[in-house]
Amino acid sequence: MFVSALALCDWSSLQKTRRSIARTYCSPRFTSLQYDKVNTVATNELTVFLAELKKLPQNTPCDVKPIVLGACANMFTQYMCSTTFSYDDQEFKKTVRYFDEIFWEINQGYAVDFLPWLLPIYQNHMKKLSHWASEIRQFILSKIIDRHRSTLDFNSPPRDFTDALLMHLEEDPNMNWQHIIFELEDFIGGHSAIGNLVMVTLAAVVKHPEVAKRIQQEVDAVTQGSRAPSLFDKVAMPYTEATLWETLRQASSPIVPHVATQDTEISGYPIEKGTVIFINNYELNVGNEYWEEPDKFKPERFLSHAGNVVKPAHFIPFSTGKRTCIGQRLVQCFSFVILATILQHYDVKEGTNIDIKPGCVAVPPDPFKLILTKRSEIK
Repeated sequence: MFVSALALCDWSSLQKTRRSIARTYCSPRFTSLQYDKVNTVATNELTVFLAELKKLPQNTPCDVKPIVLGACANMFTQYMCSTTFSYDDQEFKKTVRYFDEIFWEINQGYAVDFLPWLLPIYQNHMKKLSHWASEIRQFILSKIIDRHRSTLDFNSPPRDFTDALLMHLEEDPNMNWQHIIFELEDFIGGHSAIGNLVMVTLAAVVKHPEVAKRIQQEVDAVTQGSRAPSLFDKVAMPYTEATLWETLRQASSPIVPHVATQDTEISGYPIEKGTVIFINNYELNVGNEYWEEPDKFKPERFLSHAGNVVKPAHFIPFSTGKRTCIGQRLVQCFSFVILATILQHYDVKEGTNIDIKPGCVAVPPDPFKLILTKRSEIK
């Protein structure tokens, strides 16, 4: 089911083409017009996001995750498809939920993930995933692709990522409808990773209120309480960014497998061509050889003496090489503004017991509740 997805398909000329189309939109440079567009999309959605948060009862344990995921999904659909949805739209809510269910399942490390001969035992599990994926695909086709096709102008530059994919479909004989649908589905689905990262980060700052206070001090100093934080504030808010890096370090989510393209060896061990290889990023992220007090949550470990964000070479939460996560810049951008905005407006406390699974950036679709208390003034 997932072998046609951009992240899991074999490396090929088609794979290069698909990543090339995506790179302009998913890896925007800081000084580019695309980066400006990402910032505009994010700040516009934050207004809607805050209005949704205000509907939650204060000082009461609440389900925050659906609203966070809704914001992330709308940021992605607005940026990539020029389309947004109401948080109350039932089809939209169902689709966001299915994306989240899939993200949770693929992060559980089932034996069938690396022992495919166990597939007969996992038939019910695979049917469930297939059902969710089918429902998602139908939503994307009917609510996004069909609408784009009816207004597509081949004589004008693409309006967004969806236009670019549809234009390449007409121009490239090696691409077909499946490639387009899977690629768009992959990237829209990236919102689940951001939403879950935000939730894991909130869990961390709830456990470490001193971290939340430092983030609030940063956002207050930058915005003076007069506006929402933007992507252009990242340089002036290194501790906030470092908190997200520290969350990723402790989450240590599995990295996409690589495949040896030739016979080689690693540390004297022979590796035959075609061998599937997983990077042990868990050890790289939490090993005593690489970190001082790795069990402690310390965002400042990613700050230099001058206060700038620094990342050691062995820290590769988005993988490396040809299969590095092409959407990592969007992950960094959207998670930053959502986290900063929540803590700009609210003090956050534990609503129900927070029990995060170690080494996993995913939290259950129905996770812990949080208590949001409106901040009365800039501290």
